[in-house]
Amino acid sequence: MISDRLEKPLASWRGNERYENELLECLTVIFKSGGCTWSACRMCSYRHERYQAESCDLLLDHLRAQLAWVMNEYDPKEYRMVKIFTSGSFFDPQEVPPAFLADVASAFRGKLVIAETRPEFVTEEVLGPFIETLDDGSWKIPLYCAIGLETSNDTIREKCINKGFAFQDFRDAAGRAHTAGAGVKAYLLLKPLFLSEREAVEDMKTSFADTIPFADMISMNPCTVQRNTELEYYWKRGAYRPPYLWSVLTLLAAAPVHVTCDPLGGGQKRGPHNCGTCDYEIVKGIRDYSLSGDRDLIGALLDIACGCKQEWEFVLAKEKPYCMPLTR
Repeated sequence: MISDRLEKPLASWRGNERYENELLECLTVIFKSGGCTWSACRMCSYRHERYQAESCDLLLDHLRAQLAWVMNEYDPKEYRMVKIFTSGSFFDPQEVPPAFLADVASAFRGKLVIAETRPEFVTEEVLGPFIETLDDGSWKIPLYCAIGLETSNDTIREKCINKGFAFQDFRDAAGRAHTAGAGVKAYLLLKPLFLSEREAVEDMKTSFADTIPFADMISMNPCTVQRNTELEYYWKRGAYRPPYLWSVLTLLAAAPVHVTCDPLGGGQKRGPHNCGTCDYEIVKGIRDYSLSGDRDLIGALLDIACGCKQEWEFVLAKEKPYCMPLTR
């Protein structure tokens, strides 16, 4: 159902996304929802974006008004892919009323949809009807469930992130998604709280290898310090530093498959950064690589001559686990 009322979502924008060696025009929408029902991850501020104490009917009305705004603002003929985010999980019935799923599937029928969700909400009962409405035969796989796995290491996910599920839960969800005819996109987090730079790099390498058999797409997210989070508490006290861009490049170069990466806040003190001199060129190069898949570009970026590379190498060698970082 398209509402007569218009209400702007939290954010929306147009851009390009790489899909199977093709660049697609993509619409990204972040809907304001009933809020993440887990709402406990140490680095996430999106959980604060929610409607407070709304009834299901009022929440559905808000969401339909946001969808109406999107359909009014963006011409469906001008994009082929849609990425959907909320404060938590698009397929969580407490956060997003099930009736709204049908509205979205109808509105974006024929598009390639990527929707973020926790693994416990990936069920054939939910995905089946959504895909049936969404699919017009344009895509072999019309829907991808994007799951914030963050790491394949259960201890790191539990202690450093507080994600609330295990790697086996992700594997089971991937199986259910594939059975229902959906694909799986895994989001991996580089350098969550409490890890040294080397620990974070090694964990990401292991996570790549563990995740590839179950995910159709992988995106690496270098950690950014968001406001009003536990991560920010430690960062303000000098007990956390976001990852170096050199680490990001090294991991992209070593990944067995093409891994996309959009370093949000790249080059800023709250985001993945080096020294400030080489940051802009590297951040732009990483984003270009995500679209092109050109490994030679990553090699060229790694060859940039900048004094901070020695600092990064020193940090990798000398920074000790569970202590204050050596740099800011």
